[in-house]
Amino acid sequence: MFAKPRYINAGGKLIDLQVPKVVGILNVTPDSFYKDSRYIDEDSLITAAGRMIEEGADILDVGGYSSRPGAKNIPVWEEKKRVLPAIKLILSQYPATIISVDTFRSEIAREAVCDYGAHIINDISGGEADSKMLQLIEQLRVPYILMHMQGMPGTMQLNPRYEEVVSDIILWFGKRIAKLQSSGVSDIIVDPGFGFGKTITQNFEILNRLQEFSIAGLPVMAGISRKSMIWKTLDIKPEEALNGTTVLNTIALMNGADILRVHDVREAVEAIKLVENLKQEIFKE
Repeated sequence: MFAKPRYINAGGKLIDLQVPKVVGILNVTPDSFYKDSRYIDEDSLITAAGRMIEEGADILDVGGYSSRPGAKNIPVWEEKKRVLPAIKLILSQYPATIISVDTFRSEIAREAVCDYGAHIINDISGGEADSKMLQLIEQLRVPYILMHMQGMPGTMQLNPRYEEVVSDIILWFGKRIAKLQSSGVSDIIVDPGFGFGKTITQNFEILNRLQEFSIAGLPVMAGISRKSMIWKTLDIKPEEALNGTTVLNTIALMNGADILRVHDVREAVEAIKLVENLKQEIFKE
């Protein structure tokens, strides 16, 4: 296993990965699966951003395209209208904040970074949905969250199939990482894509074997927050899935996650602190 990088350079701001980091989710959509993560007016967006920063979020992830299973496609102009003003507003109030733009469209990613000050591109399709995305990353040299998704949000959960889920996804990552690194891109974050074209059983297998995704020597992000692998397993609603989220985030941290993408920042920060203290005690022995 290769040593992971200690830092990610986000627009000249170094993100220290020696301790796991937290990405706070800000959905500027009317239809994200977890209704309390929808911020469709300026006041609620700024309030939520301020709360996440105060609670310890290292990055804020702004998305204007709902990627829940069965989500409807929206035009580029609609996603722009949601995302770009939101980034501008957050940075006007909190200029030191590191912003990730959650989009699979290269046109929006380019504008978000070049014209609105976003620092990181978070692509749920890993370059599959837009053939220009990987070329854009090579040009901009910004940190890239490379996520695996089988299919597209509207159809991804209809019948996901793999020969061997972890091996198949690692092979998929390997091809894209090699292409990016051969072009000089170094700040890549790997996200196995919990819930994106995976059954509940496959999601739990990925979580159990999360350490294997470190084989590329890159940081690993886990996006488990309030997803159906929690609330369907427990027969509850997403609104009731905070405790389950914290449990699975803790397991992800123990299995090598470097970044947690979450709706609930304070609980994730506390989980990281406790797990880091536990690891320090283990290393002492």
